[in-house]
Amino acid sequence: MSATVLYMSMSLDGFIAGPNGGPDNGLGDGGLRLHQWLMTGGDLDLEAIRRSDSVNGEIVDEFMATGATVAGRGTFEPAGGWGGDHHDGVPIFILSRHEPAAEFAQMPLVTYVNDVTTAMRRAKEAAGDKDVLVHGAGTARLALAAGVLDELELHVIPVLFGQGRRLFEGLAREQIELQRTRILEGEGGVTHMHYRVQR
Repeated sequence: MSATVLYMSMSLDGFIAGPNGGPDNGLGDGGLRLHQWLMTGGDLDLEAIRRSDSVNGEIVDEFMATGATVAGRGTFEPAGGWGGDHHDGVPIFILSRHEPAAEFAQMPLVTYVNDVTTAMRRAKEAAGDKDVLVHGAGTARLALAAGVLDELELHVIPVLFGQGRRLFEGLAREQIELQRTRILEGEGGVTHMHYRVQR
């Protein structure tokens, strides 16, 4: 059965971006450190990592096998809309209360949706029997609150940021129980931790 799965890299102290983040500095100061496990020779090279027969390659294979993507506008637009294709031509659902900027309005794979429950439902329908890749702190918080986020795959990087943007900042006071289903030690010090949301 299809699941909605949040894939996020974060510092050991829970930050997904460094300080001073903005449209031209989406990961904040020093935030690129959180994604070095996806790089070879200093460049983002997912295909090289997939061919590496490594733990990190296994994780990349997993998220590249998803059948749809859901993200917030604050994740999607600073990333240039991933050029209109996150991976393999899968549909992309962007959570936003506003119309897309002109440069993103004509991307055929991209649909802007103003409700997280609708975005997740439509993504699951589009993904068929494949999982849905979820990105973004705001989207994760809204999806957890609405009960529509099924699993979390957290890539924990051995660094302390001390400041920046936290993944779970601003959650409701109600506890959300998780079941740990996997921990993998990846290359470059990253630890991949997978959890299922208990309902």
